[in-house]
Amino acid sequence: MKNNGLSLRIRVNEIFKSVQGETTYAGIPCVFVRLTGCNLRCSYCDTTYAYKEGREMTLRTIIKKIQGYKCKNICITGGEPLLQKEVVNLIIYLKIMKYRIFVETNGSLDINILPKNVIRILDIKCPDSGMNEKMDWKNIERLSGNDEIKFIISSKKDYEWAKRITKKYILRDRVQVVFGVAHGKLMPKSLAGWILKDKLDVRLQLQLHKIIWSEKLRGV
Repeated sequence: MKNNGLSLRIRVNEIFKSVQGETTYAGIPCVFVRLTGCNLRCSYCDTTYAYKEGREMTLRTIIKKIQGYKCKNICITGGEPLLQKEVVNLIIYLKIMKYRIFVETNGSLDINILPKNVIRILDIKCPDSGMNEKMDWKNIERLSGNDEIKFIISSKKDYEWAKRITKKYILRDRVQVVFGVAHGKLMPKSLAGWILKDKLDVRLQLQLHKIIWSEKLRGV
């Protein structure tokens, strides 16, 4: 591990330990590294504070803070973490240290910049997000068996669209597929009912951290 690489800087919004609230890994203890900046403006975004808020930190400082939490699961999120290319260096160091790494990305940027064996959580933007035209559809071909796809659904229209995309790209043969509820925009029982009625082989996702804690509370 070269010390000069550890002096690279990334703009970080917050680092905290919580339980993973989403994906098929929901419920596991995890250290979250939320990076500053996003190139999308989704209608339901619950982390608008990460658009600009944050401070530059060296990789050395970030890793030291992560080590203090004594947890081997790391989720790098945003914002959009792939906007900062130095994130690749951070991941390489963390992999050397035997951390299990999840990267949550909005699907608009090439996920192949990430090192192998990182668990990539790819968000496919539904129409009600207002951002589905920003998707890089080539990312579907870049997925590996360790990755997951997430649809955040705000309406029946979004659900039908997500169902068509899942079928069109044969997503269930590629990766785990998660259908999540846009908090406050759709009742979970509605989405659950549609999934059961249509016999879809997908996982229903609720935002666990918003059930446990206040939906407006940060750092959880």
